[in-house]
Amino acid sequence: MFSWDDDPDLNITPLMDVMLVLMAVLMIVAPTMTYEENIKLPIGTKSAKAENQKQLAIRIDKDKNIYIDKSIYSFANLNKELQVKSVEYNKSSSVSIRADESLPYKDVMLLLRYVKSSGFQNVALITE
Repeated sequence: MFSWDDDPDLNITPLMDVMLVLMAVLMIVAPTMTYEENIKLPIGTKSAKAENQKQLAIRIDKDKNIYIDKSIYSFANLNKELQVKSVEYNKSSSVSIRADESLPYKDVMLLLRYVKSSGFQNVALITE
């Protein structure tokens, strides 16, 4: 009859094949799944639109002429003129500086220092 001394072998190869196929299917399907959550946002307390802040645009050409709006300034009186001009603008408004590429670095940095000393903190040097 039966011999109980034999060790039965468990063949897990088909089980592993099925698991590998399932894992491959999940790896392909999982990144394409999208979820949508319906979120009701709270109503804001103010209904007025935010005002666009006036932006200060400064240009300086190769002859060191400085253009602010439609006015022309020189380095000699720029610091005082910027102090006066800064009253018209919000100090948190952004300032953009466009400088000619042939200008010495120290001139552009002097202009930047004048703008910062007039109270503006958001200053950007514009390039092409």
